[in-house]
Amino acid sequence: MVENSKINQIICPCGRPKTYTDCCGQIHQNQAKAITAEDLMRSRYTAFVLANGDYLMHSHHSSTRPISEKNEIVRWAKSVKWIKLEVLNTTQGSSNDNEGTVEFKAYFKEGFVTTYIHENSYFTKENGNWVYVG
Repeated sequence: MVENSKINQIICPCGRPKTYTDCCGQIHQNQAKAITAEDLMRSRYTAFVLANGDYLMHSHHSSTRPISEKNEIVRWAKSVKWIKLEVLNTTQGSSNDNEGTVEFKAYFKEGFVTTYIHENSYFTKENGNWVYVG
């Protein structure tokens, strides 16, 4: 995990060529909205890198939000070394859409093993904001 005092000065973990402060940091701090489903997915990946459980819960759809698992999710996110995010495909999910999917691979190292999560995530808008459904 990267220390919060240093994260503001580094390239955003989401993979975009911006600093954390100018990218996902604005979404995490409620200074900007995720405009697309991909923006939200990238901000959630960055939240995993930073073990930001509050944001992970906030950006999760209310019908599938795993509140009881928050501490376990944070504990796991802190226990791995995040390597990179690779966005493979998106369907819909633009600012004008109400739903969309983002296929991605999130690479991490757990112990001595490097592996990845490969997921095609579903996103929708709830109260006008993009949220992760599953």
